[in-house]
Amino acid sequence: MERKVGTVSRGIRGPIIRQGDNLADIVVNSVLEAAESEGFEMRDRDVIAVTESVVARAQGNYASVEAIAEDVRSKFGGGTIGVIMPILSRNRFAICLRGIAGGADKVVLMLSFPSDEVGNEIVSWDKLDEAGIDPYRDVLTLERYRELFGENRHPFTGVDYVQYYSDIIRESGAEVEVILANDPRAILNYTKKVLTCDIHTRQRSKRLLNKAGAEVVYGLDDILTQSVKGSGYNERFGLLGSNKATEDSVKLFPRDCSALVHEIQSSILAKTGKHIEVMVYGDGAFKDPVGKIWELADPCVGVAYTEGLDGTPNELKIKYLADNDFADLSGDALKEAISQRIREKKDNLVGDMASQGTTPRRLTDLIGSLCDLTSGSGDKGTPIIHIQGYFDNFTN
Repeated sequence: MERKVGTVSRGIRGPIIRQGDNLADIVVNSVLEAAESEGFEMRDRDVIAVTESVVARAQGNYASVEAIAEDVRSKFGGGTIGVIMPILSRNRFAICLRGIAGGADKVVLMLSFPSDEVGNEIVSWDKLDEAGIDPYRDVLTLERYRELFGENRHPFTGVDYVQYYSDIIRESGAEVEVILANDPRAILNYTKKVLTCDIHTRQRSKRLLNKAGAEVVYGLDDILTQSVKGSGYNERFGLLGSNKATEDSVKLFPRDCSALVHEIQSSILAKTGKHIEVMVYGDGAFKDPVGKIWELADPCVGVAYTEGLDGTPNELKIKYLADNDFADLSGDALKEAISQRIREKKDNLVGDMASQGTTPRRLTDLIGSLCDLTSGSGDKGTPIIHIQGYFDNFTN
């Protein structure tokens, strides 16, 4: 019988992961137990994905506020530090800020506006337009911001992040001054020592600051790249991708995960005879239409993955074929014509009009986004995702 189901994404429940757990065994056993319980079978080219959070937890990749503060002070030498363009997040940045402020005597906090890098609004575009403010050129002091816009609370969290971050800095023993600007170089009017906290634009920010005469420039990806007195660390991403663990510690992005994904792949092959693909995933890429918030707070979506997930989709647009090449066909004749075109498609469809409108993104970013939406971020208890049929097409 013709298969009637295409892609299926399943959240797989597993045990609560603790430091030192054999994560590869846990993932494999959880998926195979779910398959037996739910009555599905493993297939070649299935995908098993694991959220980065449980990988970091199994690695024990944690760091204290004190470790962050010590690394910041060793790199900047104390004094006044410009902390620029952080995202507005209690989970992602608040504890990091506590450590950063602990390594400084004064923090000049420069916030992007009208929103941060991932879409959290600090003020609306409508209010900027009404006030005649150009966020690409204007620099606002805290006093000017309050005069024009008053208090602005996040629509989902109810937090006034300007006040919240200022309080954290003071409570950590540092002075604070707040400005709002979008050009990284604006901070150089206040201090020549800068910690840039943007995620995906960090290399540009560093380049602009260094060229403009900054004396010391680091990014979040440069803090805790090595262990500080036994702390966790991430040699590639530093504090980027970290999450709040406790009120005085963070869980860092996991370190090298290549061995893990290949171990899971090999174990599934040995136990089932099926060659599957495996990845560790971070935040997916999707935008909330109401809150205007992107995910993408992690430095990458595909943290580690097996070789079969490298590349981009190579797909034809069925509706294009139906409306153009085979507009005169219908029913079984149309189905067969489209199926034949798919079977005969080239290995590289770049520039082919029949592929126009298909998603031009990396497979790991697409699959990671699907996984992130499936697993959620709360109490679903499904840090492992099993995907079937992702590489199917209309002919399978």
